Amino acid sequence: METKIPEATAKRLPLYYRYLNNLLYANKLRVSSAELAESIQVDAATIRRDFSYFGPLGKRGYGYDVHKLIDFFKKILDQDTLTNVALIGVGNLGHALLNFNFHKNSNVRISAAFDVNPKLIGSVQSNVPVYDMRQLQEQLKDQRIEIAIITVPATIAQKVVDELVQGGIKGIMNFTTVRISVPEGVRIQNIDLTNELQTLIYAINHG
Repeated sequence: METKIPEATAKRLPLYYRYLNNLLYANKLRVSSAELAESIQVDAATIRRDFSYFGPLGKRGYGYDVHKLIDFFKKILDQDTLTNVALIGVGNLGHALLNFNFHKNSNVRISAAFDVNPKLIGSVQSNVPVYDMRQLQEQLKDQRIEIAIITVPATIAQKVVDELVQGGIKGIMNFTTVRISVPEGVRIQNIDLTNELQTLIYAINHG
């Protein structure tokens, strides 16, 4: 039976996985929740609660076996499965995402980019082909893409999302400044860099 966990816990799982790999590279074979807490800035009680959703992953007085935790989270996060992602909009932010292209996570890659700019269509940017938006449905199907990132102007964001949903997309990372509507069964992750920066500034000024 699939384990149901809170969304906040799910967001922390990749963080745990990355840090555990760093420990492995440093030849550290076991770690305590207190050590994890100090390194990733999540309190030990939260870490223990997160891990408890998956059963007994550690032993009292011993801590956690790094190898076993890595193997466990590797399966949970589908690290053995390559996930293709589509990028819609190859402007300044789109180019930055192509250059990054999740190089720290080998199981995720942007495999196709889409734009309406004739100068970009048919080109290869950071080893990723750029297709005409009119090829969106075809490429999503051919490459079995179910996740998309949108970095398009706010005025056309909803139209683009509607086309993505029609093409079978199940998850969208939205870098636009508008909140978009999707049918049930499609997940949206809104990334507003301005809001995040303003929140940081507020925290600094009122901390």
